[in-house]
Amino acid sequence: MDALRAEHLEKHYGQGDTLVRALQDVSLRVARGSVVALLGPSGAGKSTLVKALGLVSLPNAGRIWFGDQLVVDNGRLLASVQELRRAHLGFVFQRSNLVPFLTARQNVEIACEIGGTSNPKKRALELLDWLEVGHRASSMPDTLSGGEQQRVAIARALANHPKIVLADEPTAALDKVRGRAVMELFRKVAREQDAAVVVVTHDHRTLDIFDELHEMEDGRLSPTALATVAAH
Repeated sequence: MDALRAEHLEKHYGQGDTLVRALQDVSLRVARGSVVALLGPSGAGKSTLVKALGLVSLPNAGRIWFGDQLVVDNGRLLASVQELRRAHLGFVFQRSNLVPFLTARQNVEIACEIGGTSNPKKRALELLDWLEVGHRASSMPDTLSGGEQQRVAIARALANHPKIVLADEPTAALDKVRGRAVMELFRKVAREQDAAVVVVTHDHRTLDIFDELHEMEDGRLSPTALATVAAH
């Protein structure tokens, strides 16, 4: 079953001679339990696509479904963005963006509270343990390694039991070993949380982790975008 489906997305900025077509007729389907990579050069439209899918910056045209729920129709949002994000979405960014004066547990716990979890502290500790940073639950962010910070950020993204996780260059600030470990966590999230995970990445060393690869260029998914990792 598709957790996420987008059809014929368009995103334009400016007008006339300054018109930029950031997304051009982009369609994408991501099944539950799968992890998908968006590849392509800077300015190709990868981050724009993730922002559209995450309802951060709506497309000018096209449709988006979360599961069987149509949430964007011809660029128009059909429900509260806060409710849709709380019910469906988790985000991970290039930097962990943890609250510096809260412990690792508190950073995840506050997200659990916002998500309406009945026992936020328990949920936070369970997620940190599951991501193998439970022993750092009482640590402040500035005492954590970059990889540990991203693990806490992933735990925070999973606070509301999302079925769609969107990650924009989550390993850009990490070395090879820590970067691969974080990418492997996204596969774990997809498999064990039955989530659809979409990752924007420039790191071609980790492509074997993904179920599907999509290449973006000039705002389009190329005709040969979809490929199995085995083909690489």
